[in-house]
Amino acid sequence: RSFYKVKRSSVAFISHQDLVLMMGEYIGALGARVICSHIPGLVNKQRQLCQRHPDLMQSIGAGAKEWIKECQHQFRHHRWNCSTLDRDHSVFGRVMHRSSREAAFVYAISSAGVVYAITRACSQGELKICGCDERRGQATDDRGTFDWGGCSDNIYYGVRFAKAFIDAQEKSVRDARALMNRINNRCGRMVRLTVSHLVQVSRVSGSCSLRTCWMAMADFRQTGDYLYKKYNSAVEVIMNQDGTGFKVADRDFRGSTKNELVYVENSPDYCLMDRAAGSLGTAGRVCNKSSRGTDGCEVMCCGRGYDTMPVKRVTKCECKFKWCCAVECKDCEDEVDIHTCKPHKRPY
Repeated sequence: RSFYKVKRSSVAFISHQDLVLMMGEYIGALGARVICSHIPGLVNKQRQLCQRHPDLMQSIGAGAKEWIKECQHQFRHHRWNCSTLDRDHSVFGRVMHRSSREAAFVYAISSAGVVYAITRACSQGELKICGCDERRGQATDDRGTFDWGGCSDNIYYGVRFAKAFIDAQEKSVRDARALMNRINNRCGRMVRLTVSHLVQVSRVSGSCSLRTCWMAMADFRQTGDYLYKKYNSAVEVIMNQDGTGFKVADRDFRGSTKNELVYVENSPDYCLMDRAAGSLGTAGRVCNKSSRGTDGCEVMCCGRGYDTMPVKRVTKCECKFKWCCAVECKDCEDEVDIHTCKPHKRPY
């Protein structure tokens, strides 16, 4: 996909998810100055950061696959399953045009993905501008005193750069969608509270046991799980009268929205293909006949019914341990039923 073919009328809809994918794909081949000068949708600050830190942009672009994969994992049992569109200049198509809770999740997890990619690249020595977070000194936890040492993941630099680059696009516009994006970007950057944990090495010196600890990011799945919970509890908001901020749409809501995902528009039902809404529909999607959840045939197929097809499946069975050292199994074949949603019946 070439970004040079993007129409001017489409530039306003290019999100930071699209930008980082473009940069990761093209900077290595064509050079930062050429690419950063031609990417549509970049504001001046983003263009400057892009030209100044091409290696960072490549790391961010390369890491995009990880958060897209995580998005698809979290929504694998939903009608909208975070599908990417190869023939569209936008990663997720028109579904991102609506200020829905799905858009809120994508902005948050992509923001978290940028933090994760930069932090990992810093710690692995791939970037000139940053390295490990080499904190020193002593600290305490519930097990006692320990020494900081080793190479801690530099998540603070990742958060700082992600905020500067991503939010620059939203700060250039003052409307409800830009404010919504900034709030959800910030929620994604809360990754620093969910992925950092201590790695420790104990050593014995005389009669004392000493601990050396450093900070390391956990698997990105934990961040995906955290943000998926935020998606399920996302708060609908409306612009206040003076247009400077949001207020909660539900007057009975009690609590804070500070660390929550927010959305402005209700989601479509994603039952039918609707190009204007970015919905691919659920025709042909696999469903679970015995489930009453979002993956169940009744919910997934929107009441249209489902088709059942017997499929032969080969699995390993009758496994035995053979000395030494192997496990030998037989290939067993059985037949299972696969259920897929029926297409929408168009009226004659």
